[in-house]
Amino acid sequence: MPYRFHRSAKPRKPFRRIIGLIVILAVIIGGGILLARHAYTDGLKPVNANSKSQVVDILPGSSSSAIAKQLAKAHLIRSAWAFELYVHSKELGSSLQAGTYAFSPSESTQAIIKTLTRGSVTTNLVTILPGRRLDQVRADLINDGFKPAAVDKALDPAQYADLPALAYKPAANNLEGLLYPDSFEKTATTDPSVIIRESLVEMGQHLTPTLQAAFASENLTTYQGLVLASMVEKEVSKPGDRTQAAQVFINRYKSGTTLGSDVTAFYGAIIAGKTPSVAYDSAYNTRLHPGLPPTPISSVSDSSLQAVAYPAHTNWVYFVAGDDGTTYFSTTQQEHDDQVAKYCHKLCSQ
Repeated sequence: MPYRFHRSAKPRKPFRRIIGLIVILAVIIGGGILLARHAYTDGLKPVNANSKSQVVDILPGSSSSAIAKQLAKAHLIRSAWAFELYVHSKELGSSLQAGTYAFSPSESTQAIIKTLTRGSVTTNLVTILPGRRLDQVRADLINDGFKPAAVDKALDPAQYADLPALAYKPAANNLEGLLYPDSFEKTATTDPSVIIRESLVEMGQHLTPTLQAAFASENLTTYQGLVLASMVEKEVSKPGDRTQAAQVFINRYKSGTTLGSDVTAFYGAIIAGKTPSVAYDSAYNTRLHPGLPPTPISSVSDSSLQAVAYPAHTNWVYFVAGDDGTTYFSTTQQEHDDQVAKYCHKLCSQ
């Protein structure tokens, strides 16, 4: 029987190499897709937490690419290509509208694109700041371009009798403390009464039945809650300290002790045309007279309203705002005097 030679079953090296290359290529492509997806998702996130608005003019005829580059250059978006890809994927290119906009780095790319497609053009923003007296709001509105006579007319409470916020105000009182601080749009034809009405409507929305019930649980009417909130707003700069300060005022008010607030004394002097002084005797001087001042002394933010509605549970009856911005609390006159001497040199000498 003849001898037969059998070839050994050797692997085909070229075929193995091809399979290996395909696997490597697939891994590279897959990894690249994951990286690209991550970069895209990251590129749509806000640039940072800065909420300060920046005005941007989008010119008529601007392409999505030009808009993306403009926003990236202004540091309002992280990635121009992520912006373009999102616009393309949602087929929004033809929906982007020209105009003047106000964007902040704290907005996501999606939010900015949504504004651009809606054409939510910012004209001129008028801002009522927290802690502003009514006379200061009047000056601010005039500086914003409104005529003094128009502003004075807009600040007449009589034309807003239909608004819920006015229901809590004694008939003879003005709008002090009732204007909710916010930014409002103004065009060339906007009357200042529109701004005032929008602010009063917003205050009405913040004075919810729940908030009013919380005031009532502290034996305060809604208007008294506003008065105390305005004092807290002016006395305490850090929102985190406001619940304790509110509790101090409420403790003193319930005990019949004078509230001892410097800012109310200053307010009384200012509206009388005098130099701010704790010694000026007026109905607003809570260092001299027990009880609440007749009206709020400024516009109030929601944190001050919430502080009065839900004060801290403490037995403190004194506090002093230190030069470092921290509010120091105490239970005795001696502790208070010591804290004044230690922490309040510049502010307490005014």
